[in-house]
Amino acid sequence: MQSSVETPAGKVSVAYDLPGAHAQAGTPVVILAHGAGSNMHSPALARTARAVAAAGFVACRFNFAYREAGRRLPDRLPALTACYTAVLEHVRSDPAGAPAWIAIGGRSLGGRVATHLAASGTHVRGLVLLAFPLHPAGRPATSRATHLGSIGVPMLFVQGTRDALAEWSLLEPLVRTLPSATLHVVDGADHSLAVPKRLRTPESVDAEVDGAVVRWLEELRTSA
Repeated sequence: MQSSVETPAGKVSVAYDLPGAHAQAGTPVVILAHGAGSNMHSPALARTARAVAAAGFVACRFNFAYREAGRRLPDRLPALTACYTAVLEHVRSDPAGAPAWIAIGGRSLGGRVATHLAASGTHVRGLVLLAFPLHPAGRPATSRATHLGSIGVPMLFVQGTRDALAEWSLLEPLVRTLPSATLHVVDGADHSLAVPKRLRTPESVDAEVDGAVVRWLEELRTSA
């Protein structure tokens, strides 16, 4: 199911993966945003959304405004957070019935933007972070993580040990310091959460990633 949402930068496309023919009122919603160079139709993002829906949640994907406009260079963080907020508020005010709760996140940039929403006090149930971009490639640092300690809701980090945007020696100890965080390690995976084919089949890695997300969401649902 596809629609559009009005944001400060204009309308953006939104896609919903439903757990059945129709979502019932009160079904939890998981919003997943795309990475910097991708869009909501990214095969990996769409695959995870389908897995989330198959587990009984509503999965929502959307385009940031810059991608909706056909641009490749991401907007600055305030514009990205404004766009994400507009989508979140649209989902929260669904006339068919408000969801029981909403988790937010996404791949790389999409997940990073979601953490800023949560850190600013936006009410969400949890964060799903796929390949969190701790730093630009080749410039290891932790400055992008200074706000994470102020997030009080549960967070899931799904990270590869060969991620060029999250040096493992920095990422792993950082996540361990966050009391509400869970770290799922994909051994040998890069920033795309892909492992060399000589080591593992792509299908097995995809199943691991999606399985980690679904299990964490199911635990979140049980504890809600």
